[in-house]
Amino acid sequence: MTRHLMASLLASTAILAPPAFAQDAAFDLDPIIVESSSLTPVEQARTGTNVEVLEGEDAGSNDTRVIDRLSRLPGVNVNSNGGLGGASSIQLRGLPSRYVGVRVNGIDVADPTGPQNQFDFGGFTAAGIERVEVLKGSQSAIFGSEAIAGVVNFSTFRPTELGFSGNMKAEAGSFDTYSGALNIGHKTEQGFVALSYGHIKSQGISSQSFNTEKDGFEQSTLHLTAEYAISDTVTIGGAFLYRDGEGEFDRSSFSLDSTGEFFNLEHGARVYTTFETGAVTHTLSFSYFDIDRKDPGGFTPRFQGKRQSVAYLGSASLGANATLNFGIDHTEEKINAGAAVGSEDNTSFTAELLFSPGAQFDLSAALRYDDNSTFGGQATGRLSAVYHAREDLALRASVGSGYRAPSLYERFSAYGDPALQPEKSVSYELGVEKTYGTRGFVKATLFLTDIDDLIDYDFAATVCGSGFGCYNQVPGKTTSKGLELSGEYKMSERYSFYGAYTYTDAKTEGVRLARTPRHDLVLGVNGTFTDRFSGYLNVRHAADVLPSAFASAGNKVGDYTLVGAGLSYDLSDTAEVFLRVDNLLDEDYETASGYNQPGRSVFVGLRADF
Repeated sequence: MTRHLMASLLASTAILAPPAFAQDAAFDLDPIIVESSSLTPVEQARTGTNVEVLEGEDAGSNDTRVIDRLSRLPGVNVNSNGGLGGASSIQLRGLPSRYVGVRVNGIDVADPTGPQNQFDFGGFTAAGIERVEVLKGSQSAIFGSEAIAGVVNFSTFRPTELGFSGNMKAEAGSFDTYSGALNIGHKTEQGFVALSYGHIKSQGISSQSFNTEKDGFEQSTLHLTAEYAISDTVTIGGAFLYRDGEGEFDRSSFSLDSTGEFFNLEHGARVYTTFETGAVTHTLSFSYFDIDRKDPGGFTPRFQGKRQSVAYLGSASLGANATLNFGIDHTEEKINAGAAVGSEDNTSFTAELLFSPGAQFDLSAALRYDDNSTFGGQATGRLSAVYHAREDLALRASVGSGYRAPSLYERFSAYGDPALQPEKSVSYELGVEKTYGTRGFVKATLFLTDIDDLIDYDFAATVCGSGFGCYNQVPGKTTSKGLELSGEYKMSERYSFYGAYTYTDAKTEGVRLARTPRHDLVLGVNGTFTDRFSGYLNVRHAADVLPSAFASAGNKVGDYTLVGAGLSYDLSDTAEVFLRVDNLLDEDYETASGYNQPGRSVFVGLRADF
């Protein structure tokens, strides 16, 4: 298998590269700066790690949920318990959400009250979201726990022009869904302030596949960011987030109870100051995140969680070819969820060397040591490199170790074990990317991740005394390996094509992981038909998908094909009306056994800049 994937990797540029590209002259492009691949921002072309970047309208505004846009990236898969507002998660390269870190404007938004620390994407809309970075592979050397599969980093609207500016969006469509978003900001030579507000309300669909009772959802979202340069060497800034949602849900695919209600309130903030002393840049920051989830009719009616961090990061220039980043972070987490009450603190020390030994090489070496109040020390590292064989050809390689600390729920709930130890991982990737000036690119990446010391629910375990099993360190190794291919081709000034394919072989001790497509193909086209009229069409096909061992009889978890389409018309230079259709072919499918997915849905709306 490995030999076959290597052959595919080496042949991919020849397979995907249109001959016309080679005849086009290269053009200077503005470099894409990524914030998540290192402790300090670097150019995407100069990092050896695999980072997918979405910007502007491409960051999710053509989808009801951002997670639906992420599902069309190579290596990303989605599982949802119903429609908008239903519990939803992503898989990165076949590995579930508990191995994926999520940040919004630098704030860790993983839910500390859940069975595992992970982010629920179900109600996360694109309101205010302007940029998404998806970093793949074990990244604990940079981000600590949970980053075994990778990290998703969201940034919200910031003004780019001096003075006052902004944009708005209003949309209405299927399932009595109405939404609006407003982004406003002011920018000066010294800094900026930006505010993003969004609201969405929907009657929804039935979460359970065997009833027709609709599960509605309503949510308000607020993001505030600001930055100000006090002097040439001192800058202050901050970010604030607020999300208030409520909805209905069906408690279980095995239960006839369709009366569930939930109320979620999240707020968080991060403040920082950056100052320079000679060749060293210093950043001091404080952040917190608070979540309050209520389930009035549930076994546990309320879940409260808090996280706060204080951090220092230094970045020292060691000359034209090297930068040394170093930092310390102290984080505290607490939960209060019925019988699950607990807390922990973690102190980490991190160092990273960015080095360019020549014009064609960029290297990164990172080390991190975490000292946790419960399970002690954990060391992780990462080495990555990119070799620019030519101006238009780059070879990338990366190896990194990771870990996932057992969650507070896994340790302190009625089903937990305080003696649990972290899961450990190591990941490898090897990639090649060929660019063709402004016309496009092709990219291929081989990946492999191994995870040991697995934590899973063990029905035979008795250590917690629940009588129904416990979370336990179970024997076995999880391995996820495969190949990602992606490319884009600009046929002309009016039309462009893109595609992505992911092959994933994810198993635990030879048993395939459930709900993970072995084959995932995305194809799309964007077109500008006239100076005012444009549109898009995309197709995603997931194949060879297995339901979980607990799936109900007659479940619809399996292969599926989703088609999306959209049209827009420019009313002026600053306003457009649009139409989009999701699931155009009305595919009847499930990503989780017994839970519906939305059928064909149509939305119309207005976007405007000012």
